[in-house]
Amino acid sequence: MTDHSKLFAFIARCESPADLKEMIRKGRLQNEQALADAAFNRLITIAPAANPGTLEHDFWRTVAAFEQLRTEYNGKTTLLSRTRQKVAKVGEQALLAEWARSKPTTGFEMLLEMRRPDLTGEAIVLRHPDRFTEAERAAATDRLVAAGVEVAGILELGAA
Repeated sequence: MTDHSKLFAFIARCESPADLKEMIRKGRLQNEQALADAAFNRLITIAPAANPGTLEHDFWRTVAAFEQLRTEYNGKTTLLSRTRQKVAKVGEQALLAEWARSKPTTGFEMLLEMRRPDLTGEAIVLRHPDRFTEAERAAATDRLVAAGVEVAGILELGAA
């Protein structure tokens, strides 16, 4: 087993999205999933400009995650242009509330397939209960439970 402690230390302090994306690419290519995952998690933590722990930071972490996943899938840089346009019009909170009330999004399904329910809009709604109505929180909970997600588990993951 290869000792990757220096690479993990580099990832933990890295502030360069380009370097982290390269680490993700190399990790996946070399079947080093733990390195790829660490770089992915670091990337989505540093990508948002908002303060960590805020609804806005959580939202932009999700956008960064989904854009990275779509980029990998498509083999070219893929931005969520419509999502970004909608946020510019209504804001993060309103868009998350809309997602909770509507049918599951492609992003929701893809994040579940990647075993990252903590990054779904529904999880963000539940981590910031004071920002959403009871009906929005209930809709988010119902969707996650129907998908087989343990809600307490995603609240703990999101806090990490």
